[in-house]
Amino acid sequence: MAALEPAAASPRGWRVWWLAARPRTLTVAVAPVMVGTAAAMADGRARLLPAAAALLASLLIQVGTNFANDLFDHEKGADAADRIGPPRAVQMGLISAAGMRAGMLLTFAAAVLVGLYLVAVGGWPIAAIGGLCIAAGIAYTGGPFPLGYHALGDLTVFVFFGVVAVCGTYYVQALALPPVVIAASIPVGALATGVLVVNNVRDLETDRRAGKRTLAVRLGRRAARIEYAALLLLPYALLPALWIGGGAPAGVLLPFITLPRALSLIRTVAVRRDGPGLNAALAGTAGLGLFFAALLGAGWLT
Repeated sequence: MAALEPAAASPRGWRVWWLAARPRTLTVAVAPVMVGTAAAMADGRARLLPAAAALLASLLIQVGTNFANDLFDHEKGADAADRIGPPRAVQMGLISAAGMRAGMLLTFAAAVLVGLYLVAVGGWPIAAIGGLCIAAGIAYTGGPFPLGYHALGDLTVFVFFGVVAVCGTYYVQALALPPVVIAASIPVGALATGVLVVNNVRDLETDRRAGKRTLAVRLGRRAARIEYAALLLLPYALLPALWIGGGAPAGVLLPFITLPRALSLIRTVAVRRDGPGLNAALAGTAGLGLFFAALLGAGWLT
């Protein structure tokens, strides 16, 4: 995912790794677990330990993916000195490429250890989900066909931080998967993808020069801005369907109170081209996704 953290002056020690982990992006790992767990609670099927393990695994996979992006984008030349986004650890020389590679592997290994417990609870579907999540985290910017470099980043984020994460969280607790939970994963995935789109709009020119063919590079700035607006509005269009057609309680309409914030972010991305403005919009989109998910989960429990 996109970097959101500004670098402190000459960070050292654990602060360097905290910078590389991009903590504000971790909202996209927390939001789907919140929604999946709330749905399980509403159905009387919530289980504390599997829910906590799902959250930890999701966070570890997100951090590992951020480490991988820092490493592979640097190696591929996407993080040039003229990028307008926040600096990254390998680019700045704060962490060596070898050190970042080791950090990435250790983080994914920790996710596998947590995943072993989840597999014991949920069986082979959880093993398949976990393997695909880690593979996608590495393949997003690494490997012979990096997904983010071939306009597949948006789809990857939507699938893994929306559908897979919400449904996997519910399944590992309930060992079932009702259609309404699948439907609820779509708004979560759309808002997570919105975070990536802001990043790609901001980095459009430097990505183009580096040969990173994101969807924003392929479609152009205007179309990418339209995509962003659609991603932020789609969740609100789906809320009535969750209530009327999905059988969820009327409380799932609670996230409508965040709509003014979504409209404000759409306006910002539509007119701003500067790094600070788009960095702020990126952070705002990540926060919107978390707040939306929290309200959706709370409303589901009413």
